Amino acid sequence: MKYYIGIDLGGTNIAAGVVDSQFNILVKTSTPTLRPRLCAEICKDMAKAAAEAVEKAGLTLDDIEAVGIGSPGTVNSETGIIEYSNNLDFYNEPVAEYIKKELGKPVYVENDANAAAYGEFVAGSAKGTHNAVCITLGTGVGGGIIIDDKIYSGFNFAGAEIGHMVIEADGPECTCGRRGCFEVFSSATGLIRMTKEAMDADPASKMHEMMGDHVSGRLAFNAMRAGDESAKKVVDKYIKYLAIGIANTINIFQPEVLCIGGGVCNEGDALMIPLRESVKEQVYSKRSANNTAIVRATLGNEAGIIGAAFLGLQKRAQAEK
Repeated sequence: MKYYIGIDLGGTNIAAGVVDSQFNILVKTSTPTLRPRLCAEICKDMAKAAAEAVEKAGLTLDDIEAVGIGSPGTVNSETGIIEYSNNLDFYNEPVAEYIKKELGKPVYVENDANAAAYGEFVAGSAKGTHNAVCITLGTGVGGGIIIDDKIYSGFNFAGAEIGHMVIEADGPECTCGRRGCFEVFSSATGLIRMTKEAMDADPASKMHEMMGDHVSGRLAFNAMRAGDESAKKVVDKYIKYLAIGIANTINIFQPEVLCIGGGVCNEGDALMIPLRESVKEQVYSKRSANNTAIVRATLGNEAGIIGAAFLGLQKRAQAEK
């Protein structure tokens, strides 16, 4: 059995795991990122978390084949340099070099959404395919694209920013500076914004009494199930925009599988059934015998660790093509 380390570097937490060659996470550890800090300090904590995971797994670093890191931002996977990450305040940081000095192992670095997509590709809902797209609906909309078994990131390592295609000209402003981005409507943040707008417009909505301490992404779905018409309009609007973005993505890439992750997916059939129906009506290939399967991601928060752990495998596959 071979063993690998996967690290999911986030703006809030650093998660590290030891993963075996059958894609099982044996042990996970985590520590706060405590940003903003110097990259070297954060890298020391990443190495420390990784070493702790190895020890808890009953292994030593001699048992580890390689280390992989998924990080937000523009990541040069050839050099192991995080060229820019606004979430971490990194600019041209040689993260692979730092970690290699600490752990003495080959180190691979990739964008976190790409790493999570690769996790779903090797061990999750996209396993067994050669072409897949993974979309994560969280604070923003993250995207990861697999083409011919390889992560696609563009010539400048900034590709797969699916969340920043415009789906409504002159729509609400996005954090990227454009207006009407997919992310503005289809992220959990966008769903919450639309829910608040509907509540402001309808003081009699059940959403007011059901919201608790704050407005969450679940509120509109829960109130819809309770028969609230305003909540139903929010859900319908959310699914409408989500379907537009997904149909656009399918029309461009025609993947075998498009998997969707993030907390919104916990709504299950209330989300997925109408979403699939709407996308089916919009995709260019709808009259074809072969159409993209739209499925829920299965690995959850473990996708980033598993995908990162096997970034070395992805590099070998890339070299062989």
